[in-house]
Amino acid sequence: MIIPAQQFLLFFQNKTTRRNFITLAKFFILLVFLVALYSVLFHVIMVYEGRNHSWITGVYWSLTVMSTLGFGDITFQTDLGLLFTMFVLVSGVIFMLVILPFTFIQFFYAPWLEVQAKARTPSKLPKDTEGHVIIAGLETVTRKLIEQLRKKNYPYVVLAADLQTASELHDAGYKVVVGSPDDPQTYVNVRVQKAAMVIATIDDLLNTNIAFTVREVCENVPIVTNADKEYSVDILQYPGNMHVFQFMKMLGESLGQRTLGLSRTVNVIASYDQLRIGVASAIGSPLVGKRLFESGLREETGVTVVGIWEKGRLKLPLPDTSILQSSVLVLAGSVTQFERYDEVYAGPKQIFDADAPVLILGGGRVGHAAAENLAREGVNYKIVEKRPGLIFEDEHYIKGDAADLDVLKRAGIDKARSVIITTHNDDMNIYLTFYCRQLRHDVQIISRATVEQNVSKLHRVGADLVMSYASMGAGAILNVLLPGEISVFTDGLVVFNTPVPPQLVGKSVMESKIRERVGCSIVALRTGKALLIGPEPKSILPENSELILVGTAETEKAFLDFASR
Repeated sequence: MIIPAQQFLLFFQNKTTRRNFITLAKFFILLVFLVALYSVLFHVIMVYEGRNHSWITGVYWSLTVMSTLGFGDITFQTDLGLLFTMFVLVSGVIFMLVILPFTFIQFFYAPWLEVQAKARTPSKLPKDTEGHVIIAGLETVTRKLIEQLRKKNYPYVVLAADLQTASELHDAGYKVVVGSPDDPQTYVNVRVQKAAMVIATIDDLLNTNIAFTVREVCENVPIVTNADKEYSVDILQYPGNMHVFQFMKMLGESLGQRTLGLSRTVNVIASYDQLRIGVASAIGSPLVGKRLFESGLREETGVTVVGIWEKGRLKLPLPDTSILQSSVLVLAGSVTQFERYDEVYAGPKQIFDADAPVLILGGGRVGHAAAENLAREGVNYKIVEKRPGLIFEDEHYIKGDAADLDVLKRAGIDKARSVIITTHNDDMNIYLTFYCRQLRHDVQIISRATVEQNVSKLHRVGADLVMSYASMGAGAILNVLLPGEISVFTDGLVVFNTPVPPQLVGKSVMESKIRERVGCSIVALRTGKALLIGPEPKSILPENSELILVGTAETEKAFLDFASR
């Protein structure tokens, strides 16, 4: 951080500042000359009127009239004096109330603010900086990523193309460096040779420019980017050591995979060695209406229920917890156990017409990706879209506004098994979710959320499942950055691993009371190379072991706060 004395030194060393000071000095000399001239003329006219005043009085009168204070204690009595007073007053308004403030702001105050902004937002990083993440531009995914990096105390820096943007980001709490993302010198300044990763997820054209710019400076630093268009993938992979994601396509496929009646019932959201964490909707299954201890889930399949997701709220699974039509089970188990769950609870045991369509509201990139996934599974679907350029002439497309009841009825809302809402506007998604829930209380509603804060709102208005674009993208990047850690936050759930806190070493899972204290569930315990999936309540938490937990963003924070005490 640059102290004020250093800021002054930088300020006065600047050539532009020195030129500004010369201009300011000339203006003040002119102002002093005018005050002196008016003081002399004041004495001359006062003598003409037969009165005498001191030179200090002349300066005092000139300044009060020029500044429009006009105390009225000294006035002229002749027309000549009054004309002179008006002339001094008008010139004072021009020089002291218009030109002086403008000159001061333009040639002193604004440059001083710029120096302060530059001091807060440097153009390079210290020479000892290493192992940091360079983020070339902020958007929803990278904002969510930074939130997770802060939790892990992982160093990062955001590139801002101009000083104003950098200042705004700095004031918002981001660590920022000023530099154009397509200038090789920028990456030299942020020590890209020592960086852990460069992230560019803005748009395909700029991402390509950034990737090749980085490669001019450093050949081996990993670059993570996003491709909106399918043909951009090959181009972006060309510079080498690239991780190219298609977040829109990933989101659409994930939304489609959550649909009822697919060949698999459990959707895996996290993998760690032999451990799998998955979610499974209870809607239409024989589990509905049973209490957990009556379900026989663990005895029948071997999976462990570590949470029950109910309308956006994660409930801790207790033996007498009821499984409702709207419940989404959070399961932990192995691949074999999940396959067994699919055999027992998938397919014909679902209560709906096999020909019932899945409605996809929105025919953009996310909607098309969801449709492709359903087509591979042989599921009937209808896409509702009002933009002509996104509509193809076949039986799967319904042209019209999804907020129009007649359009929804033509699409088959009355008999649909699921509704997938994929528009890029969260406000519209909230509206459509609420509307569809009023039309059908028994239909499965899956919605996309662009901004994390809208996930809970979508659950509140009726969505059974919500997938956050920001969380999914940030999780994918974080898993590349930290391959030895579980960093999953999707469907509103967070899966993470952490060393056993010192205060819990030697205690059993039951004695740790992690569920009661912070609301997280332990899904596995790693000791050395051994991984214990679904540890029993009596299992001891040994030293130098690792916990794998599932919860929400709030319960993760509560656990980290507890562990740091």
